[in-house]
Amino acid sequence: MIDYSLLQALFYVVSEGGFEKASKALFITQSAVSRRIHQLQSMLGEPVIVRSKPPQPTLLGKRLLNHLQQVRQLELSLNIQSLNQEEEHLPLTVRLAGNADSLATWLPKALSLPAHLSDFKFRFDLITEDQSIALKRMKAGEVMVCICDNAEPVNGGAVSALGAMRYHVVASPEFVSRYNLTDRSQLVELPCLVYDEDDKLQHQFVETLGAKEPKYVHICPSSEGFKQAMLAGLGYGLLPALQVGNMFDTGELVNIAEDYFIDVPLYWHYWQAESPQLKVLRDYACEVAAEKLFPLN
Repeated sequence: MIDYSLLQALFYVVSEGGFEKASKALFITQSAVSRRIHQLQSMLGEPVIVRSKPPQPTLLGKRLLNHLQQVRQLELSLNIQSLNQEEEHLPLTVRLAGNADSLATWLPKALSLPAHLSDFKFRFDLITEDQSIALKRMKAGEVMVCICDNAEPVNGGAVSALGAMRYHVVASPEFVSRYNLTDRSQLVELPCLVYDEDDKLQHQFVETLGAKEPKYVHICPSSEGFKQAMLAGLGYGLLPALQVGNMFDTGELVNIAEDYFIDVPLYWHYWQAESPQLKVLRDYACEVAAEKLFPLN
């Protein structure tokens, strides 16, 4: 039988990004963390972690992390607080991977459960990943919940549809004036804002103009910074309708491709061994999403 304190050590080494940080999270020494990892590997007969910077789980390590997440769910459903005695007095830590635009718009409200629904306390550890790749965190067993654009559940997981986040191609009036923008075909040559290397929404738009990718991009890995860069005229890009708000009406931003938008589907991924507390959270998140997002086709 697996000693779950060993799995806890593996989880914190991976989630915290190193042995020293894991030791602080577990309130034990760094050498004790190393001994637990060594003991786990000796028991299983193969490595569970690659000692890179940051450390990465092996294929076996990912399977173990996946297993641990499901056991944590089972603990809650059985009213068992924690396998780790040091954590018993703390709120349940829910590691959630999701896209930055959700975090900047509808997700905070979805995580703020009203008192009449539950008095259970959560501690959220939010990880931002592009919606196209966030599911890798779930597959690796690093998170309890994942919000992404993939409707296919991972092994041992399930999915609830949230809705679609709509994106418009926008720029500031100053940007339009500066570049004398009269035809969208000009945009291929003009400065484009991209969140990071995984953000391909702008590329999808530019493909409709006959190009493979924007020729001139600014990387801006911040949802709020992305909007502020647009308002300042640094570049054009695709912005969620939730962030645009009434700025088309006020003239702060211009919809420079009025007949074009992208609806990105979003799904809430969770483990099948879901606890009652996390089911309440999921149901409320779906309710908020239904108010804020566009219906899925």
